[in-house]
Amino acid sequence: MLTLKCISKTFNPGTANEKRALNDLTLRLDDGEFVTIIGSNGAGKSTMFNAICGTFPIDSGAIFLDGKNITNLPDYKRASVIGRVFQDPMKGTAPNMTIEENLALAYAKGTRGPLAFALNKKESAFLRDSLAEFGMGLEDRMKTKVGLLSGGQRQVVTLLMCTIVPPKLLLLDEHTAALDPATAQKVMEITKLLVERHHLTTMMITHNMSAALTTGTRTIMMDDGEILFDMSGEQRANMTLDSLLGMYSAKKNQAFDTDRMLMPD
Repeated sequence: MLTLKCISKTFNPGTANEKRALNDLTLRLDDGEFVTIIGSNGAGKSTMFNAICGTFPIDSGAIFLDGKNITNLPDYKRASVIGRVFQDPMKGTAPNMTIEENLALAYAKGTRGPLAFALNKKESAFLRDSLAEFGMGLEDRMKTKVGLLSGGQRQVVTLLMCTIVPPKLLLLDEHTAALDPATAQKVMEITKLLVERHHLTTMMITHNMSAALTTGTRTIMMDDGEILFDMSGEQRANMTLDSLLGMYSAKKNQAFDTDRMLMPD
């Protein structure tokens, strides 16, 4: 489904601020895989997402999605097949437009093209029913501007916008990190529901190492723009946080930076 083949990216090359963010990174995801991604600050996690989305051109390598080479495809063309939810609830929606208008844009873009904005009664009912299923009362606020919603409510609207027409790939960029624990749990429940229902190939960056080992089907750890560990199946099921951190220390000969990582009680 997704193949990253030896991709590299260096920012500010030839200057004092040169930073090699992706280092000959290779990764393959099969259809329907749900991969969680962990790593300390600067490991290259969000840079990898940006490369997949076409936010910037990569220096070398190739990116394939569903058998198509998208390496040189503009970001706006990739957006039709790649959904992304950011950590910041302010991103991903138009705050001065209503919930209904935001959802209508996402739905029309995936079914009739970006200029076909108007919804018929059946489509409006479909969007309302889709929100109602999440049990947050948003279906009764369809005429409310998204900018007036809480962070958790905005993330739910963004999730639905990204999946109302199922994408080929869903990227979750620490999408619960800015939420309080109860809201984060609710958003994760909705995330898992949507991923399972649509059999979405999903990548999720998370700062919660415990959740990373129990969510989805596979976990990778990144460091210095490379994949340090790639775990699935029995190895992942039997992995403890102490073992994982021990593996990192043995491989890198240094302690893992846990400043932003959540550990279990």
